[in-house]
Amino acid sequence: MFTVRIQSEDFDPAAESAALTRGRTDVGAVVTFTGLCRAQDAPGGAPLIALTLEHYPGMAEEEIGRLIEEARARWPLLGATVIHRFGRMEPGDNIVLVVTTSAHRGAAFEAAEFLMDWLKTHAPFWKLEERADENSWVPAKDSDDEAADRWG
Repeated sequence: MFTVRIQSEDFDPAAESAALTRGRTDVGAVVTFTGLCRAQDAPGGAPLIALTLEHYPGMAEEEIGRLIEEARARWPLLGATVIHRFGRMEPGDNIVLVVTTSAHRGAAFEAAEFLMDWLKTHAPFWKLEERADENSWVPAKDSDDEAADRWG
């Protein structure tokens, strides 16, 4: 099962992981990554009040689906789920979930890392940070581009 969901509602990482393995005896590894909204990026910076994520409807699902297909071509995946939220989130809220399953851990770990690296740089999402002193759009980070570049 390969699933992409873009939604404003929260998700349950354990339930999503269980859904990928229910009734399966061929799965030997499940890797999950949950990205959370955090209150502060740098020491001494103004705390984050909220993060608002916007996306390009239709294009976001299509691009994430294409990334899953790329991961399937590179690794022997038995399933994958990618859920990305949009809307206003506060520190501690779930933002993104990547779950990969495979017969072996190496493929599941690498595919999950590949998907997250490419989500950060290729999925059409924009982040607006709300802080006490100002609101600002989050620029792309060189470190995210470097992480994605290693996958070719």
